[in-house]
Amino acid sequence: MQFVQINGVSLHHQIIGGPGNKPVIVFINSLGTDFRIWRDVIVRLAGSHPLLTYDKRGHGLSDVGQAPYSIDDHVDDLIGLLEHLNVSGAVICGLSVGGLIAQGLCARRPDLVKALILCDTAHKIGTAEMWAVRITAIEEGGLSGIVDSVMERWFTSSFRASDPAYPGYRNMMLRQPVEGYTGTCAAIRDANFTEAATRIAVPTLCVVGDQDGATPPDLVLSLAKLVPKARYEVIKDAGHLPCVEQPEMLTTIIEAFLAPIISGEAAHG
Repeated sequence: MQFVQINGVSLHHQIIGGPGNKPVIVFINSLGTDFRIWRDVIVRLAGSHPLLTYDKRGHGLSDVGQAPYSIDDHVDDLIGLLEHLNVSGAVICGLSVGGLIAQGLCARRPDLVKALILCDTAHKIGTAEMWAVRITAIEEGGLSGIVDSVMERWFTSSFRASDPAYPGYRNMMLRQPVEGYTGTCAAIRDANFTEAATRIAVPTLCVVGDQDGATPPDLVLSLAKLVPKARYEVIKDAGHLPCVEQPEMLTTIIEAFLAPIISGEAAHG
């Protein structure tokens, strides 16, 4: 396992080597998960690109640090991790809050970003009232009090009913640090990239599961309409985590999105 101290927080991360002439693809996990949600995408991309994934603060094996957080705290951590690893010009792939972090990174450090993959996310997610209700519910009843309603937004009914992996992903959420979860809820509550999205100047893919109950397709489409020349894709039979339910299709979409970017770079190299 790989760990590094960034901004006083130990970040758990994983590096998988790949061709030196390809950009690193960086994967950022969603609220209430760790980087294992990307496993079935990573195994399909391994060898074709260098890959980096990590547990954001307050999640997985990374430290909780000082909660609550702002999106800037998460962006600072990612900047520190990329600088520590000497990574620039990366493809940043963020899911849900990971997509907010990706947008924040692009706004602050465009030199670190070659392209964005904004997966099941938006320029603004939810309302202050919604996040206040969720934080209060967790403080009063723990994650077990909300987990089943969250799972309904994360996964399709067929996945919840019959996939043997479903209990594991439910356990993943239940085992996240409560402070890290509520701290990141506060970060999402206060994040608003509506204006920043209109200034994104790198190739951008916005992708969403057709049955996403957390950031529905219409919300993701509203982000795609803000980002100049963004590509928009909907994945059939997937909820909020298409990397879990439809990893093959998500990987195919990612590869198709990146192919002209990489070939164009090679042609001008």
